Amino acid sequence: MADRVHPRDDSPPQTTEFKPRPAAAPLQEEHDQAHNYPQSPTKPDAPQYPKDQVYRVPPPANAKRYERLSRRKPSRSPCCCCLCWLLALLTALFFLIGVAAAVFYFVFRPESPDYSVERLSISGFNLTSSRWVSPEFDVTVRANNPNDKIGIYYKKGSSVDVYYDSVKLATGSLPSFYQGTNNVTVFVTPLKGSAVELTSRDRTAMIGEASKGRVPFKLALRAPVKIKVGPVETWEITVKVDCDITVDNLTAAAEIRSKKCDYGVDLW
Repeated sequence: MADRVHPRDDSPPQTTEFKPRPAAAPLQEEHDQAHNYPQSPTKPDAPQYPKDQVYRVPPPANAKRYERLSRRKPSRSPCCCCLCWLLALLTALFFLIGVAAAVFYFVFRPESPDYSVERLSISGFNLTSSRWVSPEFDVTVRANNPNDKIGIYYKKGSSVDVYYDSVKLATGSLPSFYQGTNNVTVFVTPLKGSAVELTSRDRTAMIGEASKGRVPFKLALRAPVKIKVGPVETWEITVKVDCDITVDNLTAAAEIRSKKCDYGVDLW
């Protein structure tokens, strides 16, 4: 029986050494060289800039252009500046006018004068013998100024006309006078017409209306006036009164059956 052989105690111990796996790049490169594949050229690394430099500092090629543009000031055309000034002045002017009108209204409380025709006396109508007539009217006008602090100057150049249909029958004017505050003035204005031609149709219609007791006339009054506010007088303005008047006959004792008047003012 053979003897068992035992290992010697002084033999060096066996160790296991870990060798790292070679990188894939050299293997790939050796593979490419073995098969004669062309190798792609490697790109140099791009320079890295801090983020605040990327956003705030322009590239050197555009630095001069950036500096020139940043120094440039926005320019406005002279026409644009003039238009802005004009609009500002007009706005200020309208504002001041509005304030002045509001102050005037609250201080003086202006009210419109009131006019009415109180009586109409008629003569000179002969509708049976001739087509030519020379009518005369005496118009009694009542003018009421209800204002406490405003007076009215009635100037020369007024006119009062009476029409039948579209035919002017007579004309006259108002007297010149001053009407004080809270005043009612009644005055008679004579109107005259000369050789007024009436067509047969107009004469026939007027005779029929007189027999029925309803003859219509139109009265147009135009009066230049000046308004007096304290010591200040305004420019001349024109008061306009248009009345539709119906009388019962064509005599001096004629009575007004109906009347309707409209008022207006021309400021210029």
